[in-house]
Amino acid sequence: MEQRNELASQPLLLTIPQVATKLGLSRAMVYNLINREGLPVIHLGRAVRVSTASLQKWVEEREESARLAQEEHGFFLVAR
Repeated sequence: MEQRNELASQPLLLTIPQVATKLGLSRAMVYNLINREGLPVIHLGRAVRVSTASLQKWVEEREESARLAQEEHGFFLVAR
């Protein structure tokens, strides 16, 4: 329920600079992720936007892929 409230308080669509800020990356790197890593975008005329929900899902998918790759290769991170 808390996640739903959190999503409701965020804008539905983000600009590229907003995505860059959220991810702690440069705008150029966000465009790189769009072109090479499949970060989903919505084109509204000339404007490019990223859905908040799609961004969250995309990040979660990357986390899961990284976790599976670590398990496959026998790497385990130990929290200190």
